[in-house]
Amino acid sequence: MGYTVDIFSSAADFLGSPRLAETACLIADVQMPVTTGLELYRRLIDTGHAMPTILVTAFPNDIDQTSALKDGVVCYLRKPVDEERLTRCVREALKSARSPEEDL
Repeated sequence: MGYTVDIFSSAADFLGSPRLAETACLIADVQMPVTTGLELYRRLIDTGHAMPTILVTAFPNDIDQTSALKDGVVCYLRKPVDEERLTRCVREALKSARSPEEDL
């Protein structure tokens, strides 16, 4: 899709990244060591670094999905992730990240 992408081995590595402030969209696994994807999303909000987030999981459950979407996660995707659905979610996330002035 032509976007610059960074990969991090953990939520802590992402949170410590100098690129955190310029990140336009986060795609995170729900099940990660130490910090879950939903915990990472909530921590970003709590620390003033809210960003459009897509969560993916191999172990979907309705409670987590409902909670994530209620909290503002853009998409909650089940693995294996459908490429077309992921593309739509990324576009939706990036559109929501733009300021209203950018749409003028």
